[in-house]
Amino acid sequence: MLEPLKDMLRRHSLKKYASPEPTGITPLGKIHSAVAFIDVEDTSFNECKNALMAFFRDHNIKGDIFFFDFRKLSEGERLITSITTTILKKDLNWYGRPSREKIDLMLSGEPDMFLSLLPVADFPIEFMAKCSKARFKVGRTQLSGDTFDLVVKDPADRPLSEAEVFKEMVRFLGKIQ
Repeated sequence: MLEPLKDMLRRHSLKKYASPEPTGITPLGKIHSAVAFIDVEDTSFNECKNALMAFFRDHNIKGDIFFFDFRKLSEGERLITSITTTILKKDLNWYGRPSREKIDLMLSGEPDMFLSLLPVADFPIEFMAKCSKARFKVGRTQLSGDTFDLVVKDPADRPLSEAEVFKEMVRFLGKIQ
């Protein structure tokens, strides 16, 4: 009963908030700001975060990193990321859209590039990718409407960690002139 309603509200929300900005493959030299999304449950979370920060620094890109953390924290357990840039389960409405505060924070950086290192394309990351006004969008799984301009997929024989996928993305980004 609720699934059709949830799907309808998701479609409506995507239509309402989707960015009309055209996107396309952009050389690194023209990227001045970026936003990246990583999952704290990935075993390479810290390695990936450090690689992203080094990449942004090396290419003189003002980068923001957002974290998806949908774990249920036990008593006394604390977040390992900044609450400001972490999207928690409680930051999603009942059909999965991130809170206005998190959306506005992502949009306020006015990123030229959007990076999703999440292995699955669940609704929260789909929403963030589609409402982002970034000119160049990179992800791991293509979304409906060809949201991502560059997709780096896992090989068929094994899933890659976020850090491994990011290394491949960097290799491709370096080749774009």
